[in-house]
Parts: sequence; C-alpha cells; structure tokens
Amino acid sequence: VALRVEPGQAADEFVISGRGLMHLGILLENMRREDYEVCVGKPSVIFREKDGRRQEPIERLVVECPVDCQNAVMSLLGNRRSEMVKMDSKAGTSDYIHMELMIPSRGLFGLNARMLTATQGRAIMHHTFEHYELMRGSIPGRQAGVMIATDSGTVTPYALDALYDRGIFFIKPGDEVYEGQVVGEHCKDKDIPVNVSKAKQLTNVRAAGKDDSARVRAPRILSLEAQLEYIQEDELVEITPKAIRMRKRFLKENDRRRAARTTGVRN
Repeated sequence: VALRVEPGQAADEFVISGRGLMHLGILLENMRREDYEVCVGKPSVIFREKDGRRQEPIERLVVECPVDCQNAVMSLLGNRRSEMVKMDSKAGTSDYIHMELMIPSRGLFGLNARMLTATQGRAIMHHTFEHYELMRGSIPGRQAGVMIATDSGTVTPYALDALYDRGIFFIKPGDEVYEGQVVGEHCKDKDIPVNVSKAKQLTNVRAAGKDDSARVRAPRILSLEAQLEYIQEDELVEITPKAIRMRKRFLKENDRRRAARTTGVRN
C-alpha cells in the first residue's frame, strides 16, 4: 500500500515512491537477491503544491548525544534548516543531552553518517513525519568530490599506494573496476580521474627503498542505503547479484564534460 510505481521517461525506467530509504532499500535488496540488475538514481523527497506554493515534508528529529558533542551536533543540524523545539538533560543522567528538532526531510539525507562521525558513534537518533510546510531554502549537499576510474581492470596495491594521499577508497586490491566507476572520495571538493589498475613496471632496474611494501588504506564499505544517500544527481548506484557499486551516469570522460557544459551539473 505504501509503495507507488510509475513509468519513467524510458521504457525500462520507473519512478518508485516509498516510505524512506529503508523501505526502498528493502525492495532493491530483494530484487538483487532475485538476480535482477538495476541502476538507481539519487532519491528525493515527495513535494506537493498547495494554493500555488510548493511545500515539503517536515519531520520531528530526536537526538540524544553526549554533552561534549552538543556543539558539533547543533552546528551539523543548523546547516540543514532545522528548528529546535526542545532540549534538556536525558532522564537519569547528566552526561547526555536530549534534543527535539523540526527538520526538512531533505536535511536527513546523509545525516546519519555525519552524525556518527561528529559524535564518535555515541549519538542515538530517530525521526518521524510531522507535517508539510513551505520550502525552507537550500540545504548543503556533499562537500567532497569523488575519484573516478579511467580504465577497466583489476585494482593493484601499486596504484593505490601512488594515490594514498588523494583520499579514501571504496575498493581494495583485487577488485574489478570499469571506466566511470566511483572508486573513492577525494580529499578536495572536485572530482578527479584516477587509474587504480596501473601495474608496476617489471624491469630489472631497482633503486634502494623502491621495493618497500605498498601503503594501502582500509576501504570504506558503504551499505546500499548509505550509497543512495551519498550519490549526487550525476551519479547512479549499480545493483547486481554479486556487487553494489557507484558510478557516473556517463562513463566516458568526454560525455561527462559535454553534459556538464549543457546542464551545469558537476562532473
């Protein structure tokens, strides 16, 4: 009853509406286990028009966090157009703060991961739909860019070692990647192409210190729901029976540049 499926712009495209990311995630996970292969775009909230004005859903967000994390949590929520309704000490303890806020549903996308980072995993958070209100303005999206694979092949430790300072990877040595796949998060706010399948030259010329073990940072493993929150408008989540990956809508670099010139979307 809570799921609505509508035809999209193409014959093999559908618009699916549900009750939150978890609801959609369960549907996609069941499809994956039944050997379906799909690509999913960035989810969005359901707006409505009333008296000619656009309205958005507002949710009541309840957060319980340690006192020493209060400033970080309030700064994080303040950037997402939230309004404080209630704040007091948690019953039975003075070490935790209980906060209730009204926040647009748009502001909940990507909030869980940032909340865990800001509180070192010590926060408790839940939310429920409250009502519709007029639009509250823009909400900042993902601040970091991504690293995009330029070649298809097998990931090598040698290539990841050369890119060690560029950011955090979503892949590990031995994984298969393809051109246009999102393989990591860049430490800066722009996307960069990288070659993660580059192999070491097998010559008999060696220099002192060149044969040390490669530095490979542990990959960040994102769940299906976390990937749906992470992607931007020009990206997709590719769901297959054996893997869940993030990719660009346009796999070729020239196609992404052409799309960026015509639509203004960051590539």
